[in-house]
Amino acid sequence: MAQRSDPFERLLSDAVRAGVCPGMVWAVGDARTTLSAGSVGLLDPAEPGGPARDDTLFDVASLTKILSVWAVTGVLVDGGKLDLTAPLGDYWPEAAGRPLADVTAHHLLTHTAGLPLRANLRHLYGSDPQDVRDGVLAEPLRHRPGEAVAYTDRAALILGYLAEHLTRRPLPRLAQELVWSPLGMTETRYGPLPAALRERCAPTEYDEESGRPLKGTVHDFSARLLGGACGIAGVFTTAGDVGGFLRHLLAPRPGTFSPAWTAGSLRVHTGGLEPPRGLFWHPAPYTGPADDVWSHFGFTGTGMWVSPTRGRWAVLLTNRLRLTRDPGPLARVREVFRNLAFP
Repeated sequence: MAQRSDPFERLLSDAVRAGVCPGMVWAVGDARTTLSAGSVGLLDPAEPGGPARDDTLFDVASLTKILSVWAVTGVLVDGGKLDLTAPLGDYWPEAAGRPLADVTAHHLLTHTAGLPLRANLRHLYGSDPQDVRDGVLAEPLRHRPGEAVAYTDRAALILGYLAEHLTRRPLPRLAQELVWSPLGMTETRYGPLPAALRERCAPTEYDEESGRPLKGTVHDFSARLLGGACGIAGVFTTAGDVGGFLRHLLAPRPGTFSPAWTAGSLRVHTGGLEPPRGLFWHPAPYTGPADDVWSHFGFTGTGMWVSPTRGRWAVLLTNRLRLTRDPGPLARVREVFRNLAFP
């Protein structure tokens, strides 16, 4: 636990008292070590005996796109198994002859493929995972690839499908074997979580079907529809494991995605289009590419940042969705947190 004089603890304790979220866990560090880390608040306001802790597991929502899909994609690119600029239809039979045929993995990573903005999977394709896959891969594009930047969950879903096609292995196994194990991320896994781990998992939104908040089951409905694991969401992890992942971006360790993949991803790939995008990463809100602070956020209340120029990384995990869907209060806290972490 951080000392009471720690400015991060003061900021986040005030945020918890203001009802931004039940609890928060954070870590900030450089290439060598963790400079500040701690936890404040509760796992669940309905259970006052359960404080948030350094080993609290969070449903990190769209951080899955980085921790799993982006990292696995990097390993495949490093190994010569994936050419980011090749049209998908040239080497992926499921994409050939479909609207996705002229889309590249680079388009997907920069959110310029022209995919529909909302997943909306069950409404469009039903509940069978194969029907969902077929429908997603056959869906018409909104515009020609490369014309505009528009964030969509479908980009990560399709990249996950592509990684599975190229390796003949499921995405959870790929992430575990190619990324999390080499980096010592022993707390990181796709859900649903076993009972023993659910006890230290931060609950998210109230679920009408079960009559209680989701805890150890992914909040994202698309991921739940697909068995709890896909490119969109589904990963549970701790601040310590995310910190270790981010430290690898600054001080690479052998055995997983390369420094070249990181360096290539943390630069603008969208030319003059707005908003600017790297490969899945984007400049932190209220910063520009020249500030070199890159970020990614999750709907449940999670966020991470990294800056090679400043040699810093930061992670802030919350379960704000346990209290509210309004992202505004947490966005303001994140901005102050980022300013503290990257002076």
